[in-house]
Amino acid sequence: MTSTTPKNDIQEILKDLGLKQENQGTSTGLNYFGSGEMIASFSPVDGALIAKVSTTSKEDFEKVTQTAAKAFKSFRTIPAPKRGEMVRQFGLKLRALKEPLGKLVSYEMGKSLQEGLGEVQEMIDICDFAVGLSRQLHGFTMHSERPGHRMYDQYHPLGIVGIISAFNFPVAVWAWNTALAWVCGDVCIWKPSEKAPLCGVACQNIIAQILKENNMPEGISCLVNGDYKVGEMMTTDSRIPLISATGSIRMGKIVAQAVAARLGRSLLELGGNNAIIITPSADLEIAIVGALFGAVGTAGQRCTSTRRLIIHESVYNQVKDKLVSAYKQLRIGNPLDENNHVGPLIDKESVATYLSAIKKVKAQGGKMIVEGKVLSGKGFESGCYVSPSIAEVENHYDIVQNETFAPLLYLIKYSGSVNDAIAIQNGVVQGLSSAIMTTSMRDAERFLSQEGSDCGIANVNIGTSGAEIGGAFGGEKETGGGRESGSDAWKAYMRRQTNTINYTTELPLAQGIKFDF
Repeated sequence: MTSTTPKNDIQEILKDLGLKQENQGTSTGLNYFGSGEMIASFSPVDGALIAKVSTTSKEDFEKVTQTAAKAFKSFRTIPAPKRGEMVRQFGLKLRALKEPLGKLVSYEMGKSLQEGLGEVQEMIDICDFAVGLSRQLHGFTMHSERPGHRMYDQYHPLGIVGIISAFNFPVAVWAWNTALAWVCGDVCIWKPSEKAPLCGVACQNIIAQILKENNMPEGISCLVNGDYKVGEMMTTDSRIPLISATGSIRMGKIVAQAVAARLGRSLLELGGNNAIIITPSADLEIAIVGALFGAVGTAGQRCTSTRRLIIHESVYNQVKDKLVSAYKQLRIGNPLDENNHVGPLIDKESVATYLSAIKKVKAQGGKMIVEGKVLSGKGFESGCYVSPSIAEVENHYDIVQNETFAPLLYLIKYSGSVNDAIAIQNGVVQGLSSAIMTTSMRDAERFLSQEGSDCGIANVNIGTSGAEIGGAFGGEKETGGGRESGSDAWKAYMRRQTNTINYTTELPLAQGIKFDF
């Protein structure tokens, strides 16, 4: 069963967020403008047009970049705790607007309301983290080999941070970057996904209000809208020292090459091909819950979605039967209805990709245990709703090696030790998130050792999806190597400087070099 989104509700949501259908899509923090073509935002929930947003022309982008560069010169001189105060106020505003912004995320992107609200909570959490961080941007003091000398390193802001975000997390990933960048003293230019542009306009509205209330200069938070062409303006612009990009591996390689060509920095969060290993000693009740949410949450459109279950042969049939039973109980429909588990894919193009992947699984020798299909009828008029799939495969299949951004879960059987399962898990080019379900301390520690998971995230007895902001988020190999959010990820937004101070009347050289004359 599903329900239809009341049209009046979305109008109330837009009103609460200060949005109108004529909203422009380019902003330097206080004023909107834009001379590019209009892009339409259609909801995958019901196919309705939400609003139209203007895109950024070359002239618009030049104005934005100049404004941001000017703002940086003054913003970097504001003490970090004062910048943190601005972020604190932003977090408070997000708390007040959590419900309407969460609903907009759910309606424009298609994820469940609980996940939409959770995404806004991530924004709030990273603001809290950043406020504390604003008083902890520390360097280190080192002992000099030369008498009467002191050495230390310190961190300075980089300048303009360019942010390119994906549709699946239309607000949280931006906040991960901006909250840290702002307390570090950087200013930001953000290009949200053209598939969820209104979420970007909503966020910019919120921070623009905070900037105005604090008499901050224009350019601290900038918004540009459009397709890959706008992204190219950012990646090729030498005035933007750091590009933080979230998206596909294909996109990431293009960004990395463009930024490297001008010797800039890239922070890349790219594709995942995440696996859960289920060992003979696993608590299967926990394992099923973790696998189920990981596979179908956000309709399989998370970079940390569970793509592969690597299951020991001794428990393989049990796990398969439990999963099939669980899939039969999934409720698919309007994500704003909290009774539903799974919402739509982002658009019909994603639906076509999903159906193509199912065909490839069968063509390459896989067996469909639960075969998904496009759903039709009342409540599914958008054409973006599908039922999730489960397939028995081998890890070497080409389709398994490549990430499908949809609810397609692969079951892979292993028969040896945990080392064999780890080898299967690591046998893909992606290296984002991983997990093991086990009650064996030896298996768990092996999985976490240097000979274990090669992913940036490795979990024990929890799934691959659902990271907390306290830890650095990111992956290895073709996932890009970037780190965002917690831990010391803030250092990516700053430049390190080593300082040596001589407080004597002599000038000894390092390494004992003599230079007498």
